[in-house]
Amino acid sequence: MHLKKFENNPIISPNPANQWENLVTCNPGVVYDNGVFHMLYRAAGDDPQHVIRFGYAVSKDGFNFTRVSDTPAFAPSMDGPDSGCVEDPRIVKFGDEFYITYAYRIYNPGQYWTFPHDVVLLPECGENSPAVLKENIGNTGLAVTKDFKTFRRLGRITSPVLDDRDVILFPDKVKGRYALLHRPKQYVGPEYGVDFPSIWIKFSDDLMSWEDKPSHLLITGRPGTWEEKIGGSTPPILTEDGWLVLYHGVADGGKAEYNVGALLLDRDDPMKVIARTAEPILSPEHPYETDGFYSRCIFPCGNVVVDGILYVYYGAADRYVGVATCPLQQLLDYLKTECLC
Repeated sequence: MHLKKFENNPIISPNPANQWENLVTCNPGVVYDNGVFHMLYRAAGDDPQHVIRFGYAVSKDGFNFTRVSDTPAFAPSMDGPDSGCVEDPRIVKFGDEFYITYAYRIYNPGQYWTFPHDVVLLPECGENSPAVLKENIGNTGLAVTKDFKTFRRLGRITSPVLDDRDVILFPDKVKGRYALLHRPKQYVGPEYGVDFPSIWIKFSDDLMSWEDKPSHLLITGRPGTWEEKIGGSTPPILTEDGWLVLYHGVADGGKAEYNVGALLLDRDDPMKVIARTAEPILSPEHPYETDGFYSRCIFPCGNVVVDGILYVYYGAADRYVGVATCPLQQLLDYLKTECLC
C-alpha cells in the first residue's frame, strides 16, 4: 500500500523574495482546527551559518497553502539554548492551546550537506564548556501558542547531554498521563538492546517533566532493510483500532534514503505494538524528493484526519513540502489484515 501524493506537489517551495526562506522550506508540522489547516514549516536562507526558522502558512482545503507573513513566525532566540536554530515542529492541541515540540541547537548548524554525515558547525568555547555547547548537541524544546502569532517558549524537555530529536507528544492522555515518543541517538549498544537509534516511549503527569521518567523501547530497526535507523515522524492519531503512528526509516545505519512506515499501537497500552508495516507506505520518487540537500528523503512532521481522509505532510529532499493522502480506514485495514505483529 502507498499513500497518494498530491499531483501539484510541492505545496511549499523556497521563496526567493525572503532571504530567511530562499533556500529551504521543509519538514512541516500541521494541525487542523475550526476548518483551517495550520502549518509551521522549517525554513532557511542561503547564509553560510544556515540559521533555521519556522514559517507559517494556512489552508482551507489542505492542499493550497498561503503564507501568512513575509517574516518568520518563530525563530531562534537571541541568547537562549535554542539560539542556533529551531527545526522540525510537531503540533498537538490540548484545550485551546497548541503545543509544539521542536528540535534546536545552541549554535548554528552550518550548511550540513557540505559536511560529512552527521557533522555540524561547532562554536569556539573553553575546555570546561558543557557538551551541549562544545558538541552543539541537538535537544528538544516545548513551545505553546493559541493563535500561531505569539509563542511562549517553555524550555528543554530532553536531557542536555543526549542528541534527542523526533520528540512527539500524544494528543490525548493515556490512562490519565501524557505520553511522548523520542529517539535518543546515544541509546544504542548491548545495554539498550539495539544496534541503531530507535523509537522510545515515556509517560509523565506534566508536559515539562520528562527527563527523570523511564524510557521504554517501542520499536527498533531491522538490520539490512530500508529501516535500520528509525525515528517517529508525526503525532499519533487515536482511532477505534488503536493509535496510528507514522515513522521514518533509513537504510545503511542512517546514511541512505528516508522512507515512511506505519504502526498501530494499543489504545490503552501504547507500548504494545499491534501491527507494523513491513514495507514503506511513502517513498522518494519524484525530482522534488530525490534531488535536494538530503536527496531521496521523505520526512513527515504533520498529519491530520478530515472527513475520514488522512493527510500526511512531509519534507522532501530537505528543500520542499509535499502532501500525500489516503482514506484513514484503508490504512487501518491494511495494518490489521496484512501487517500484524
